[in-house]
Amino acid sequence: MGCDGGTIPKRHELVKGPRKVEKVDKNAELVAQWYYCTLSQEKLSRPIVACELGRLYNKDAIIEFLLNKSSDKVLVKAAAHIKSIKNVIELNLTDNPAWTGDKGNTKGDKYDDIQSARFICPVVGLEMNGRHRFCFLRNCGCVFSERALREIKTETCHKCGIPFQDDDVIVLNGTKEDVEVLKRRMEERRLKSKLGKKSKKSKAAETIVKPDTKEDLPGPSQVNTEKDATTINSGEKRNIAFCKGSADNESALSLSERGSNKNASGPPKRSIANSEEKSEAYKSIFTSHSSAKRSKEESSNWITHTAYYF
Repeated sequence: MGCDGGTIPKRHELVKGPRKVEKVDKNAELVAQWYYCTLSQEKLSRPIVACELGRLYNKDAIIEFLLNKSSDKVLVKAAAHIKSIKNVIELNLTDNPAWTGDKGNTKGDKYDDIQSARFICPVVGLEMNGRHRFCFLRNCGCVFSERALREIKTETCHKCGIPFQDDDVIVLNGTKEDVEVLKRRMEERRLKSKLGKKSKKSKAAETIVKPDTKEDLPGPSQVNTEKDATTINSGEKRNIAFCKGSADNESALSLSERGSNKNASGPPKRSIANSEEKSEAYKSIFTSHSSAKRSKEESSNWITHTAYYF
């Protein structure tokens, strides 16, 4: 059997087999990772930030995402680990002097060189185009090639001189293994920060409570003064009780003496009104005087500002 023209088709032309797995173009993948924002899919423009997993973002896109989180699952998944602006670090990048940008490609008649990049390593001079592994320091945000950090071993940044440790080095756009290691470090770091905040809060609460308890407790000087006051008060009470007891005893003695004097036989007492030794003025004080026995008509009224006569 043949088709028109005497051609004989083969089996692979008539029978459709399984589809081949489409391979992602490596160049396109590198361009998407190193030249475009992971969140907004726009071209990277300063200020450029990176997360703790080594992905590149535009700072404006991160701020918009934090202020208004969209319902797009792809975007939420790409930035799900970013809870605040503190979770990203602004990168200190070094410009490539040979970078011309899109100035000569306005008409589309120029070949785009993927090898050329906008930024380079300040130590070795390698271009940050995805062909070489790059990393940044979490403390200062300076970006270097992994070759520079491996060959020139130091504990301070090559660009700004800030000290760093091995855990502070974050690989940009690393492999799956690199991302897993960075994710583990990120979780440990956040857990430590939470524990540190809790300990600080507990310490602050203790410092607030301690002064109040100290104010309630009396000091040594107050204790001494209180003791002195109690001793003085007790002494005064004892003196008062002693004086009262002595006064009661004296009064009891005087009463007993009076009773004994009454019972004792002696000369009868004369009234003061009949005594010739006292003056009339002194006698007029007592009710036995004749002036106290006057009638109301004979006695004078008290004169006040508003006198009432009854």
